[in-house]
Amino acid sequence: MTQQTKQIPVSSIILDEDIYPRKGIDHRRVGIFAENIRDGFTFDPIEVAPCPDKPGLFRLLDGAHRWSAYKSTGIEEVKAIIKDLEGNDPLLYAATKAIGPKQLTEDESRDTARRAYSRDSSLSSADIGKAIGRSRQTVDSYLTDLRASNRMGLDIKIFRLNRLGIPQDRIAKRLGLDQKTIHNHLGEMPALAFLLNGDLSRGFSVSQVAEKHGWTEPMVWSLALEGKNDHDRFKELGWGFCTWDKWEFNDCDNRFGDDWPGRIPAQLIAHILRCFSKPDDLILDPMAGGGVTPDTCLAMGRRCWAFDLMDRPDTRPEIEPFTWDISSDQGLLWPVSAKGKPDLIIFDPPYFDKKAADYDKKSISGLSRKAYLEFLEAFFVLLKQNVKKTTRMAFINADWRDFQNTPAIEEKYKGGILIDDYLDILKRTGWYHTHIIQAPMSSQRFTAGVVSAMQKKNILGVISRYVIVLGQQGLE
Repeated sequence: MTQQTKQIPVSSIILDEDIYPRKGIDHRRVGIFAENIRDGFTFDPIEVAPCPDKPGLFRLLDGAHRWSAYKSTGIEEVKAIIKDLEGNDPLLYAATKAIGPKQLTEDESRDTARRAYSRDSSLSSADIGKAIGRSRQTVDSYLTDLRASNRMGLDIKIFRLNRLGIPQDRIAKRLGLDQKTIHNHLGEMPALAFLLNGDLSRGFSVSQVAEKHGWTEPMVWSLALEGKNDHDRFKELGWGFCTWDKWEFNDCDNRFGDDWPGRIPAQLIAHILRCFSKPDDLILDPMAGGGVTPDTCLAMGRRCWAFDLMDRPDTRPEIEPFTWDISSDQGLLWPVSAKGKPDLIIFDPPYFDKKAADYDKKSISGLSRKAYLEFLEAFFVLLKQNVKKTTRMAFINADWRDFQNTPAIEEKYKGGILIDDYLDILKRTGWYHTHIIQAPMSSQRFTAGVVSAMQKKNILGVISRYVIVLGQQGLE
């Protein structure tokens, strides 16, 4: 890599989030730097690279906080090292410069590793680890699902969709093939399964077989656990079974589902399946997100139809693209025309306001309180019209209170959405609950600093979450 050092206008420098390894700017740190500048302190030059598509502009590689401080103090020109990266990944180079007094956090390291691998799948774990200051084994854990998804060939996709009970005509449409081709490929599925079952019978672990054949672990689990009852499946998967109505899981099982905003533990989905469905039942996940439900259904021997507004045909072919649009002239529509009707609905929608910035702009999380509740009411009516009378629903949601910076004693009812509000809507639309199961979110999502600040102000945070299980039979 070559470089030159010169004075350049501050206004010619941009912060390109595509190559910035941190989650954001620390404004407290910027304020300290600004004070240092006013006191005459001189910083090392910032590092930049020419923008590939914007002549005359430069992308920051190192010094985002210094650059922000220069802007806030009105400085017009700064000394900068202009790098020619000569084909090296600018994101990983920027990450190497972040291993200083303020290292990348665990979330930032994971995100950087995944972004770098998504841009260039030929990168090794060692190369990425060297850049972000993590071991090769740690990087492997960050990238497991991405690598598995990248290796998913046509036969594996067809096997996966068929295993989840998706009809051949929909498989053909999803993969852009004719139905005869799908039929021919399905004839080869027993041979594919035979190879993997052979390795499993010789004592290879599920993860080893998945790595060898390029399958995802949930697909291999679907073979390894075939014919077993739910109790034995739990035992093989290493999941204890919660007998009572409090299901508390602090960590997600990384074998199931993608790294996704609002990701829920596969153990939670598995408990719902075990308690409220039977093997080979059809499960509907209308907002499937990172795919935890279909992955868990594979391991638990259930069929699953999953939909989401994010279309990922290469990595998540089983999640069919669909947007639940209440604003259309026809109102909410059912996503498929099919004879099959679900035995159980697992509905884990994006929660009101939480992580709204992380979801697609069409997500219901960003709706107003009124619009969010109106959507749910219309959605519950639509479900009732398109499922069997015996169909149950497991609705997963949490209390929402605007507790930020507000002592508990000062909180008002107005603006919140509590479990009572959901229960009122469900009953009004003909859904009657049989169980309310506590499934709290981990308190670990609050950092020690946040907890300390909350304690000083008597702020009461929210980790409540509930699984409300409902049927359509009321008191009559």
